[in-house]
Amino acid sequence: MFVILQGVLEPEDVARARRECAALPWRAGKHTAGAAARRVKDNLQADGADPRTQALEAFVSEALRRHPLFEIAARPAKISRLLFSRYAQGMTYGAHTDDALMGPPNARLRSDVAFTLFLASADEYDGGALVIDSALGEQDIKLAAGDAILYPAGTIHHVAPVTRGERIAAVGWVQSAVAEAGRREILFDLSVARARLGEAGAAREELLRLDKSISNLLRLWAHP
Repeated sequence: MFVILQGVLEPEDVARARRECAALPWRAGKHTAGAAARRVKDNLQADGADPRTQALEAFVSEALRRHPLFEIAARPAKISRLLFSRYAQGMTYGAHTDDALMGPPNARLRSDVAFTLFLASADEYDGGALVIDSALGEQDIKLAAGDAILYPAGTIHHVAPVTRGERIAAVGWVQSAVAEAGRREILFDLSVARARLGEAGAAREELLRLDKSISNLLRLWAHP
């Protein structure tokens, strides 16, 4: 299931993030890739040990958590640290799949859901689409600055070569309380339907029945 989160960052927040990105120290992105992905990764990433990077991570992570669709789409139990990436002209990230387990041995995170938050406007660069393999073929994703996409971390995906300008984005991963993607999709559909029925003025008794069903499915499927 792919879910687009529109307006995770407002225009003024995107501008702030871009100003702060410009002042960060950057290094080759291969340092944070797994053994297989390292061979096909050609980008730059902000130094995660720098306090300025960590402050920007906190700012963006808080905005992501506030988005009304993030909780019901990802059902997050843990969220990884964010990686800020830059792709200059000619840079790319070849086809790969994300590591199933991430982080140090004493704080492992199972990567169920991946996300990319775009920080550069689509008209600032050519190429650079996030390309995700799906049952319908390859899906090219290139969103407005401030928008994000959630997608299954186990998919094969790549970032197409940048042919003009510079692509800037933040990426991260979620360990979901509901590990199985099909179950997350059922809960997402029910939660969206519940919200729309509430907006349409549905009877409180009917909304309570939906709330009961969603909660009971979470009790069956969630493993915080």
